[in-house]
Order: sequence, then structure tokens, then C-alpha cells
Amino acid sequence: MFDKNSGSPAYANLLSSITAGRHRLRNRVIMGSMHTRLEAEPDGVARQAAFYAERARGEAAVIVTGGFSPNREGMLDHEGPRLDDAVKALKLRPICDAVHAEGSLICAQLLHAGRYAKIEECVAPSAIRAPINRFSPREMSEEDIRRTIDDFAQAALNAQVAGFDGVEVMGSEGYLINEFAVTHTNKREDGWGGSADNRHRFPVEIVRAVRDRCGPDFLIIYRISAADLVEGGAPVEEIAALARKIEVAGADILNTGIGWHEARVPTIAYPVPRGAWRKAAANVKAAVSIPVVASNRINTPEIAEDILASGDADLVSMARPFLADPHFVRKVREGRADEINTCIACNQACLDFIFSDRPASCLVNPRAGREMEFRDTRSVSPKNVAIVGGGAAGMATAVEAARLGHTVTLFEAKDCLGGQLNLARAVPGKNEFDETLRYYSGQMNKHGVSLRLGQRASLDDLTGFDHVVIATGVTPRIPDLPGIDHPNVVTYAEILTGEREAGQSVAIMGAGGIGHDVAEFLVTPAAKANEVAAFFQTWGVDGQFRSVGALAGDPLANMPAKRRVVMLQRKTSKPGQGLGVSTGWILRNALRKHGVEILAGVIYERIDDVGLHVTSNGKTRVIAADTIVLCTGQEPERALYEALVVRGIPTSIIGGAAEAAELDALRAINEGHRLAQSL
Repeated sequence: MFDKNSGSPAYANLLSSITAGRHRLRNRVIMGSMHTRLEAEPDGVARQAAFYAERARGEAAVIVTGGFSPNREGMLDHEGPRLDDAVKALKLRPICDAVHAEGSLICAQLLHAGRYAKIEECVAPSAIRAPINRFSPREMSEEDIRRTIDDFAQAALNAQVAGFDGVEVMGSEGYLINEFAVTHTNKREDGWGGSADNRHRFPVEIVRAVRDRCGPDFLIIYRISAADLVEGGAPVEEIAALARKIEVAGADILNTGIGWHEARVPTIAYPVPRGAWRKAAANVKAAVSIPVVASNRINTPEIAEDILASGDADLVSMARPFLADPHFVRKVREGRADEINTCIACNQACLDFIFSDRPASCLVNPRAGREMEFRDTRSVSPKNVAIVGGGAAGMATAVEAARLGHTVTLFEAKDCLGGQLNLARAVPGKNEFDETLRYYSGQMNKHGVSLRLGQRASLDDLTGFDHVVIATGVTPRIPDLPGIDHPNVVTYAEILTGEREAGQSVAIMGAGGIGHDVAEFLVTPAAKANEVAAFFQTWGVDGQFRSVGALAGDPLANMPAKRRVVMLQRKTSKPGQGLGVSTGWILRNALRKHGVEILAGVIYERIDDVGLHVTSNGKTRVIAADTIVLCTGQEPERALYEALVVRGIPTSIIGGAAEAAELDALRAINEGHRLAQSL
């Protein structure tokens, strides 16, 4: 949590300037690169200019764009952006101008996807297919290698002419340059493979070529893999040696990347504790004299300041936190750290959107990537607005409506805010939702929202308001099943709130997102959630980041569980099919590691003292359980809405009350913001 009384002196290191190459950076914060897909939109340049300018206005010292390929075969996919055409590169100048107008530097990331490229023409140091790609790469020839080095240099020059202050050469995350550096993917026997010196030639020559082509004033950031997290990755000695070579070749800053995309260790999602990777950056810093950047799961000024004050790094890189709050640094400087809208590492609207070919946004900040769709001007005709429900949808509506000048009263039947967020934050790793509650509570206080906690709104209470917003959420669905009233039967809400305690043998009816979260809650020891050492132990990570690939064991090795859990679903489809693309694999692997059994295509028959009786694959089976948890869906709470419509009171309905699917905070917050904008 933030200290509301803390001002900029508490973050002296974070706010201090630093020299990198021939540039003086105004603070120690870099907005890290992230794929946005904004460049693929019809008005892509204008949207990127608005997006990056907003983050520059928030005082990020350096902004790094999403990855631009230096040539065709390096594209992430067929729509991936490239910087190999000098004329097309000039069209990016408005982006640079917009950022410069707000006082920040901007660097274009140069990323060759290598064997991760989702195109048939993909190439790699050796012809080894990536497990996450259906295309097999062609092994690069000597000519290919030399041409690609030149392509990097030319792409950097194109960026320079377009107005970029520098480039970040992407040498991490398992992309082409990283593939050359390690034996995991480099099986060559020529001058580009074998020894570490040979494997390092490719990245070193790229950096040297960029420096030679662009001159001494051009800022060069090299993103080095500080922990590959794959078998056959680099040990600490090789990482340090590469870092020194890159410094000599002409890099001004070394940014650190963590993990390959095919790694079986979570690196950025919510199960990863804050600041977990800082010692990997510290290893790099010990090897060089140029500034080194720590990255991944740094989402508060406190953790950023601590990393800098300890000497583990010289700068910090934050990407998703600038989606959540573009004014992160400015708020710190102005003594408003308590007003930061914190990234919760959910990945639902950033990475998951990208993987489904949609422009990135943010669950806690729907404006991200959509800056041109929202206004900041106050309403010319302020209304007296009542909001019923203090969950995600209700809080988002209240804050935005009050910010725009409306008079807002929020009714919440319980004596606390949060609604379904209070259930989500109980799940291991999802305690970051605490920050969302902190943020909305603070903003409602700042903008004068009148809170009526512990008051269930009636029709009479809502008479006289210009507009009523129904955000009453959902209640758990109770299926019609013999024995459903058995004392061993509980709802997911009763478990996650602590109202009921599960026994040692549990059957979970329902294997959607809620079922998976409940299973994780039931098998993970509470004391181990969010502890760095425990996280490393669970996922087989060497906490000193010195071993080959920084692995200390099998990331998928079994772990002891608190309980025996069986999760079931009636659907024959793959359990957890609707989980997030970027996080679902983590949750599935975590449950597998803790011995959770999952059954699909079952028919629920009855519940009795013995347990849950089901039919599976045509055979009857009894799931012995002393607790049976209902994760069988939700019902919308909308009776009040219907009554208001009948009475003719102007009313809107949003969130779970409008659509009771999964507990969808992303949709709820987005609907709340947009409704407030329309009032």
C-alpha cells in the first residue's frame, strides 16, 4: 500500500536524473516495450502518437515502442510492423514529435522474431522449431547473417531519420538474437556457433553496426536476457561476458529481459511476486559500467525505489504499469503516489488482446490504447446520478462520472466496497486487486462521491435522481440436483470469503475460470503466495540466477497440496478453455503440480453423505468429498432495474447485472467508464 503522506523525497533515487551515452534522462524510469497492435489500425499513427504522448506527459524518461522488425522474415506475423523502408519510416515522425513535445525521449525497439515468427519464411540460427510455433525455421546462411546485421543497422538509421532518439535492440525473450547466444537453439559448427565467443558474435556485431551507422549521439539500448529459464540457456558467466562485449560494442544502456516465451516459468503474470527478478539485473550490473535496467513485475514506486536504492539496478523498466496509469512518474513527483492506478498483472486486456489480434488496452484503465475515444472535459449539463452496487462496475462509473462533474451517490448493500473483487483478491497471486480497491476508494473520496455503505437501495431511495445506474452484480447459481441442500455443499463465494472452510477432500462442480481459481485457493498454502523464495521453489528457479538457464529444477515438478481436489464439468470441451491465453497455462500447470484431478463430460447424479455421484464415460463414480463447492455459474441481480424501468426512471444497467457470465472485471470497468462518459 502507499503512504498517502509520502512525497517525492521518499523516491529520491527514482526521480533523480542519470546520464546514458550523450543523453541526460530526467528520471530513472523507462516505459518498456510492449506490443500494442495500434500500428495495424487504420488511424494507427495518430493512435500511437496519442498513446505515447500520454505516457510522456506522465514523465517517463524514455519510451520504448513495440517491436519493429528489421526485415521481412523477422516479422512477428504478417501484420507485424517493420522499419526496413526509409520512406514508410518517415510516416512515424508524428509519434516522435508528440513524445518530444512532452519532454521524453523515444526509442524504437528492433525485434527480429527468429523462430517465433508466425510466418512460413521464419529463420533461426539452427533449424529447430519452437514449441509455440507451427512453422519450422530455415537455418540462416552466412549471407543471411551478414544481411540481417546490415538490416538492423539500416532499420536503426531509418528510425533516426524519422525522429527517434535511439533504438532498443531486442536480444532477449527467445527472439533471434537470443537464439544465437545460447546452446538451446544454436547448434551451429561455424564461426557463429559452438563457443560462447562465437555465439555472441551476432549480437555484438549488430550493436557495433548500429553504432557505426547512426553515430555517437544515438541512444542504443540492448535488451539482454538475464535469465533464459529454459534448458540450455546461458549461465551467469556467459551473460556477464556478453554484457561486457555489448558495452564495448557501443551500447549506452543494458535493459534486462526475463524468460523465453516458451519457458514453463511464469515471468510477468500475477503469480509472480513483485520485484522477483531484481537479482538477475544485479548480476548484469556487476559486470558492466553502463546503466542497467531492472524489469518485470515492478508496479509500484516503492518496489522501484527499493531496487534502485539497493544498487540492484540503475533504472527500472515498466510496461504494463504505464497502461494502468500513464501518469505514474508525474504522480510520484507531485507527491500523489497514493493516486496511482496500479497494474495488477492480470494480462486480460494487454497480452490477451494482442494474442486475439486486438489493440492492447488495460483492465483497470479502459482508456489505454483508446485515448482518442475519451474526453477529459467536464459535463456541460451535470446530473445527479445514483449508482447501485459498489463492485468494479459501480466504482468505475462513480469515479469517472464524479471526475466529469456529476453529483454521484453510490449505494452498496454491504458495509464495504469491492463486490466480486473481494472474491478475486482472495485467490493466490490475485491480491493485487487490493490496489484496485485502494485506487477507486481514494478517487471516490477525491472527487466527492457520496457513499451509502450498508444500505440496500429501494425505489424510494432512488426517486429524484436524474439517472440511476444499476451495477448490482451477480449471485451464485444453484443447480437443480438431488442433495444440493446437503450441509457439505457450499458456494464459491462462501469459500473465497472465508465464511465456510473446506475439508481435506473437495469436489468442485464447474471447471471454468471461477472453478480454477477456487481450486488454486484450496491447494496453495496461503503463506507461500507472493513469497519470492516460495515462488522460485515452486517453479524450479535458481534464485541467484547463476545456473544454466537460471533453472534449479523442473518447473513442472509436483508440489505438496493442502487438500485433495477433484474439479468437474459437464461440458466435453477442454477444461479451462476460456481462461486467458497468457495466464491459463500457468493456472493449469499450477493445479497439475498440486495434483488436482480434472474430469470433463460428467453427468451430475446426486449428492449424499458419501460425496458427489456422477456418470463419467458411461460409468457411475462417486467422488468422495467432505466439501462440494458450487462453481456452476451466476445469476444477474436485476430486479431493481426492472422496477425502475416500469416506473419510468432513466436507468442503465452494467456489469454482471447486465450479463452474468464469468466474473468479468474487464467488461465491468470498461462499461462503467464509457457509461459515465455518455451521461
